Amino acid sequence: MRIGTLKGAQLDRQLQIRARLFRSGREARTVSRIDLPQACFSKLSMGNKRILLTNDDGIGAPGLQALENALTSLGEVTVVAPDSERSGSSQALTLHQPLRVKRLDDHHFAVGGTPADTVILALYQLLPQKPHLVVSGINPGGNLGENLIYSGTVAAAQEAALHGVPSFAISLVGRNPEDFSGAAGVAFQLARRILLEGLPPGIALNVNVPRHEIRGVRLTRQSQKISQNLVQEKKDPRGLSYYWLDETLPHRRVEPDSDYAAIFEHEVSITPLEVDRTHHPSLNHLSAWLPDLQKTIKA
Repeated sequence: MRIGTLKGAQLDRQLQIRARLFRSGREARTVSRIDLPQACFSKLSMGNKRILLTNDDGIGAPGLQALENALTSLGEVTVVAPDSERSGSSQALTLHQPLRVKRLDDHHFAVGGTPADTVILALYQLLPQKPHLVVSGINPGGNLGENLIYSGTVAAAQEAALHGVPSFAISLVGRNPEDFSGAAGVAFQLARRILLEGLPPGIALNVNVPRHEIRGVRLTRQSQKISQNLVQEKKDPRGLSYYWLDETLPHRRVEPDSDYAAIFEHEVSITPLEVDRTHHPSLNHLSAWLPDLQKTIKA
């Protein structure tokens, strides 16, 4: 049963059960084994690194559990995640109602808020020290092209980068995947590299992993919009209309350096994203508008 489907007393009971499972180690056995070299499971000689994990699918999501199992050997892992699914929430903050936190144990917290909320609460309230790395995922489904704009998974990583913490979001492409071991292995290797070498300030990585065979790794840019939005109209028992938003991906040529192109070639896509959203080349282009704007606005 997913925590995202529970409410009230049901949620409280499930969180308590999960806390006992996490402490006993039984929870780890519900996740597919991750095939990593045996040497990876000893603490790396890089000091006591602190890693924060979050997602947008809720603290009970199997992708998050797989991620935690993969990264535990790299340092001290703390999970601060939404108490229910918050897919598509982007970088929204909860401003008009209080945030509630349920403590499962010293390293697992369920937050009644968005992915961005969880990062802010972790950095400024729940963690005794700032983490060395934030990882968001593993999302069950890709965050490619324009979809990364809407993604709560990607937004959590960008929120961390905004506060000066190296971060990446990781997604497993395909609907309703069950085996996260390949993506967890990618997360381990990337996290290890970032903990050793860091990332440029204000940069978060958006990582997408093909569902089946992995043939390589490619550095990519965000694809232009190639999907087609769909609006499905339904009728409720009273004859009133309601709508579901969906999309379809047409089989058409994609830019060869894009995230979609990498996935279509069964390669891991790594796209660096900037917190600074200024399009700097446009500053020179738009400067030609200034004389007329100055006159008309002052007038």
